Amino acid sequence: MARLTKSYIDGITPPEKESKIHWDDDIKGFGVRVSPRGKKVFIAQGRVLGTAVCYTIGEYGTFKLDEARDGIKDSGGRLIQQGARHILQGMKDGIDPREVKKQKLAAQKANKVAQVTLDDVAQQYMGRPGKLKPRSIQEITRHMITTFEKWQDKPIASITEDMCRQRYNEILTKGLRGKGPAPSQAIQSFSILRALINYAMRQYRKADGTPLILFNPVGALKDDWVTLPERKTRIPESKMGAVWYSLEQWREEAYNRATLSGIDLVMFLILTGARIGEASALTWDRVNLDEGWWHLPDPKNSNPVWLPLSRQAVELLETRQRVEGSPFVFASWSKDGHIKDPRETMMKVSEVAGTKISPHDLRRSFTTFSVAECGVDLHKVELLTNHVPKGVTARHYLETSHLQYLKPEVQTLADWIHKKARHAERVAKGENVIALTG
Repeated sequence: MARLTKSYIDGITPPEKESKIHWDDDIKGFGVRVSPRGKKVFIAQGRVLGTAVCYTIGEYGTFKLDEARDGIKDSGGRLIQQGARHILQGMKDGIDPREVKKQKLAAQKANKVAQVTLDDVAQQYMGRPGKLKPRSIQEITRHMITTFEKWQDKPIASITEDMCRQRYNEILTKGLRGKGPAPSQAIQSFSILRALINYAMRQYRKADGTPLILFNPVGALKDDWVTLPERKTRIPESKMGAVWYSLEQWREEAYNRATLSGIDLVMFLILTGARIGEASALTWDRVNLDEGWWHLPDPKNSNPVWLPLSRQAVELLETRQRVEGSPFVFASWSKDGHIKDPRETMMKVSEVAGTKISPHDLRRSFTTFSVAECGVDLHKVELLTNHVPKGVTARHYLETSHLQYLKPEVQTLADWIHKKARHAERVAKGENVIALTG
């Protein structure tokens, strides 16, 4: 034994095999344990109610000798970290320092958990590998910086039912910017919040093991939750020919790359019934014009699919100008490198159609016209729009990925659209007018 000093500890030679403890002469039970690798750790060893206890204070270097012996005090002289003197005295009084440390860590963890913010939960929720599609992450992020901007840094456990009711009704009646009712935004944003809080309820627990949040405050909106009418907007059958003929004309007159990409993207959506996010980001390496198909490796429903192209769709893509250095079929100068929102073209399509048409309405038009005008079986349309059939037989026995066998169906629709367009062209040129003689 020896009186532990800094110079003594610095001069200790590591043992060859097992760790060795060097005890302090001044404080019985206080020592420094040295490993064969030279690691030096302060310890306090005594008995608690008759049971031997060896407690690790901390590593030499992280703790100074006087800190390990007498503890650490703050600027006001208050003890904030016990040293060997206090720990050993506590052992004599029946206090196990291991239990004290365990309780302290649990309290710190509980305090940390209680301070977890809505943004913390959102980032963790979105950061799970392979769990969410980019579009879902984009929507969550959008609502975090708009709908819940003032709640981002609040502890998620502090979000109350009253807060949810007030914010939900604000969006429901006034919208995000006070420009008018926005029921769809209200439902979408609070559906996201409900999912985030449910996730927090599963992931975060208090020191006693109970969930950080026992009841989801979004549940208070049950009686206020509105049901949105089903959207059934599509291009009217009587206007389909005029729309396609107009797109052909605009395509010939397109004045720049972005405009042409927007027009071609809309035409592609009409011919394929694709989701705009999946079609707009299409790359040339996922298109085979010789065999007439295009590929979606990671669609919304996670079912990789090879979809057939009609002759008209192949011709559309064959005549697209490829941009050097760009992998995208519908390339643009945007930071994404491709058209995302063909807004200008959709406004013109809406004008010709006589009603407001969105890109998703083109998908609805594809479905309706395929079934109602071309007689395509609904289950085939479901496959072509990448909706895996719900029936057991279809799911387990029908080919749902390689759909080139459905090329006749997409060709039937494309021919129907072409026929309608040629009629619209004749009307536009006055060829259907019969001169009266008298």
